[in-house]
Amino acid sequence: MKNGSTKPVPLTRVRLRRQPLPLVKEDDDKEDRGRVLVIGGSRRVPGAILLSGAAALLAGAGKLQLATVEDASIPLGVAMPEALVLGLPRNRKGEIHRRSATRELLALVERADAILVGPGMGEGACGPAFIRKLISRMKRSALLVLDGSALAALSRSPDMLRPLKGRAILTPHRLEMAGLLDENPNLRMDQMAASKSARRYGATVVFKGSTTWLAEPDGTTSFFSGACAGLGTSGSGDTLAGIIAGLAARGASPNTAASWGVWTHGNAGQRVARRIGRIGFLARDLLPEIPVLIGTPAE
Repeated sequence: MKNGSTKPVPLTRVRLRRQPLPLVKEDDDKEDRGRVLVIGGSRRVPGAILLSGAAALLAGAGKLQLATVEDASIPLGVAMPEALVLGLPRNRKGEIHRRSATRELLALVERADAILVGPGMGEGACGPAFIRKLISRMKRSALLVLDGSALAALSRSPDMLRPLKGRAILTPHRLEMAGLLDENPNLRMDQMAASKSARRYGATVVFKGSTTWLAEPDGTTSFFSGACAGLGTSGSGDTLAGIIAGLAARGASPNTAASWGVWTHGNAGQRVARRIGRIGFLARDLLPEIPVLIGTPAE
């Protein structure tokens, strides 16, 4: 896929056959399939990282760790018994405090294979200094996924991802992309915007929409146009980010994790739409489809 071509290619099973996911052997244990750390949530949106974390495990990651506001940590741990849950200090608005890069959180960062930051976080929670601190403690092979309010922090500090040397994935929707590019919120949902942001930030970009564009810093682009209207609902983007993080934890490259994540998310929406209806299903309805699709060989 990284052939330097600027002509976009569709994300299909045939295409994904050229990008197989890391092989899972029968004697692999949870350590072999990687560790995901999801940082996010708030008093108002405590469940977003539940969707992201579940999606990461269903995508095949071996271990899950969640870091959220202290108020939500115990209920979250009960709802997600598969995860280690860390409670973090919060601010007056019920958001993760900007100074919450505690010793306990950084210890989790140091061991994580994929770190997802942003689902359910408030705008005031995730500043550039917070993300820079996380990046400084990531191991060399780890991959960072930025979603939601973490993208706003990135827009204020465009060089933040430079130390990662391409080991980052951004998952903006239209308004978040406008912030990343400092453009009008009515910008076109197209290949050009995705490519421009990928070059600016040196990261793989997943520009979410009715057609989702995937762009690399070298100008390579692809797209998925088979999504259904029902995917435009609360929590859908959190689920997509979790799938991508789970695949990255397994050892997939940024492009492979993003490509398989977009394809899986889109096809999960199609499957649920056929079963429930074109619109009106919930983001949680996507979750059971993830292992079915990822476990299906690309044909």
